[in-house]
Amino acid sequence: MILPIVAYGDPVLKRIADEIDADYPGLQELISHMEESMEHASGVGLAAPQIGKSIRLFLVDSTLMMDEGEEENGIQEVFINAEIIEEKGEEWAFEEGCLSIPDIREDILRKDTITIKYFDKEFKEHTKTFDGLTARVIQHEYDHIEGVLFVDYLKPLKKKLLQKRLRRISEGKISVKYRMRFPKLAR
Repeated sequence: MILPIVAYGDPVLKRIADEIDADYPGLQELISHMEESMEHASGVGLAAPQIGKSIRLFLVDSTLMMDEGEEENGIQEVFINAEIIEEKGEEWAFEEGCLSIPDIREDILRKDTITIKYFDKEFKEHTKTFDGLTARVIQHEYDHIEGVLFVDYLKPLKKKLLQKRLRRISEGKISVKYRMRFPKLAR
């Protein structure tokens, strides 16, 4: 089932999400629906807050960002109760976007390498190190479960210049090819 993506301005996107356990009701079905929704929206990541659930769950498919023939350098992974334990390396800028903030893309600085502890969809614990584009996608999705959006990293003047466009998104005055839920329309 394709779930609607929560748009910028919804309070769920600014909350620190709650941890879950292996007995979370309907977890596997939720993961399946999130995978289908992410694919339908042509996303490379999707966090539970983006579908209105304030839980520490996100998906990453960085294979879509790899050059042709390099797809094996990406990952398709589910992250539950993730905790970034180290970020290192040079900061580098890359243009990021977000399914919850369509049609806005900005250069964001992030560290090159991260080490993260998490549970996979079978609730097996892992501690892994990722770098490059995969690390970036993980950091972006991790921010969602911490209540942080990529536009929060922008300098105040740049964010002020985007205010009108951000307001239009929250009001549903945007056209996208996937289902969205708009906070201003829900009132």
